[in-house]
Amino acid sequence: MSAGFVLDAVVAALLVAVATGAIAARTAFAAVVAFVAYGLVLALAWVRLAAVDVALTEAAVGALTGVLLLAAAARLRPSEAAAESELPSAGLRAAAALLCAVVAAGLAAVVLAAAEPAPTLAPLAAQQLPATDLGNPVTAALLAWRAIDTLLEKVVLLAGLLGVWSLAPDRLWGGRPGAALRARGAAPRDGALGLLARLLPPIGIVVGVYLVWTAADHPGGAFQGSTILAAMWVLARMAGFVDAPAVSDRRLRAALVAGPLAFFAVGLLGFAWADGFLAYPDGWAKPLIVAIEVPMTISVAATLALLLAGPPARGPESRG
Repeated sequence: MSAGFVLDAVVAALLVAVATGAIAARTAFAAVVAFVAYGLVLALAWVRLAAVDVALTEAAVGALTGVLLLAAAARLRPSEAAAESELPSAGLRAAAALLCAVVAAGLAAVVLAAAEPAPTLAPLAAQQLPATDLGNPVTAALLAWRAIDTLLEKVVLLAGLLGVWSLAPDRLWGGRPGAALRARGAAPRDGALGLLARLLPPIGIVVGVYLVWTAADHPGGAFQGSTILAAMWVLARMAGFVDAPAVSDRRLRAALVAGPLAFFAVGLLGFAWADGFLAYPDGWAKPLIVAIEVPMTISVAATLALLLAGPPARGPESRG
């Protein structure tokens, strides 16, 4: 029995245990903590499967999702006691558990019954990779071979932010998300949160930029890098060092649409330069993909950060 097999078995057991804990938790806070732990263990599982890009995405998205869920759990805490009396009956819970088991068994059967060798487009992708001048096949797949899907994903993300903003009352439209900062002139926040908000952002910014820059040849990408950048801003905001911008700020809106507009513009140029929409001329694939990734990183980072901040809750001139 090899050490790798033992590690894989431990990771699989942890996944099952943490997932069970998230489902069986009696409070929303405990369930969220277990869910965040599940995401971290799942990222390790993806690393063991040699899917480093997926692992980076899982870790980055899991961190931001955890912040959202913790905020939701905090809002639900006053009503948790009243909700205890509205729990479903034992029979209904048993039926739900049985249905989940049946679905899980069906998925397992599909996976185990897959053809051998499994059908794959990997050889064709590897054959076409030199034409893009990229060393990372994941980046080539996302921004060359299925670029339209990637563009639509970013547009949907921006549409989601507009949906969150639309939850604000009419009188606060264009204002600032979240509560006001502490009074001006107050001493900087002390404690662990303040320390982390001073130490981590410089490191996080460097890591985020590196993940974007290296994505052409190594695991990384605009989404992973922008998620880390957004997390650093959220950390500084939680510590009270920065305030959320007004959603009516023209510079903010320009940053939000810069990435999708650059992506769309490069796609339109494909009609003149190559064979069609989002087609790259010979020898220009890599520089054009980099030209898409840089503004997209700014847009996605701003979008994710503002999604976590929530709808406007103050007037546009309100500050700390």
